Amino acid sequence: MLPTIRESSQVEFIELSPIPNQAPPLLGLSAQRMLKALADGETNPAALAALADRKLHATQEQLCDALGACTQLNPVYRRLLAMMLEELRLIDEQIGKLNQEMANLLRRQQDAVERLAEVPGLGVDSAQQIIAEVGATAATFPSAKQLSSWVGACPGEEESAGVNYSHRSPKGNRNMRRILNQAANAAVKAKGTIFEIVYRRMAPRLGHKQTIGVVAHRQCLLIWKVLHEGVRYEERGPAVTKQSKQRRTAKMIRQLRSLGYRVEPSNPQPPNPT
Repeated sequence: MLPTIRESSQVEFIELSPIPNQAPPLLGLSAQRMLKALADGETNPAALAALADRKLHATQEQLCDALGACTQLNPVYRRLLAMMLEELRLIDEQIGKLNQEMANLLRRQQDAVERLAEVPGLGVDSAQQIIAEVGATAATFPSAKQLSSWVGACPGEEESAGVNYSHRSPKGNRNMRRILNQAANAAVKAKGTIFEIVYRRMAPRLGHKQTIGVVAHRQCLLIWKVLHEGVRYEERGPAVTKQSKQRRTAKMIRQLRSLGYRVEPSNPQPPNPT
């Protein structure tokens, strides 16, 4: 069982240094479907909007309004759009091959990958990248604070007369800071987790950016503990249900199996009677 990581006055005010040239996320499935139809010659805004997922926040009227200019789109731009979509498909394919290659190299560290992927905000891909950076046991770092300092997820130390004049974290390892920044933003959106509670409590006082720094710092401490001490993450959030844990576990198992790992659920569900 993981002990609760208590807050400190230093940790509360850390701020992750900005990461330059950070690539935006690739298109979602709804956007890909609509752009693919647009590149194929579809011009009806209603037909394009109907391809969006029902869970999309934008309404059909908003989508139709945004896609209204598609009726007069020059064929040259349609061909350029088709080329861009093909390039994105190639990038996704290359990313999949790299993930598979990483999984093959980390096959012996499967247990560490599974334990690390259980931390909210992280997943199989993030776990593999973290282990590739710090090792399966984080043996290079004798303490969680040293790992946090190396990553760059710790408070600044520009002090004078006991007063800290810098809340900005050191530069640290760029790849790990990028992973932690993405993981922290994902963790605070996970319903019922301790990270969501921390974010709701601190964001009104510190703002989004500094609160994400607090969450990233906590995740860094958890990463060291999970890897170095070989423990498993245990959620402390009061609103986490058994169903949500089962859904997260099933998703993680699917991701592991897709990369070639051999995984079996600890408590397999009996088949439903027919």
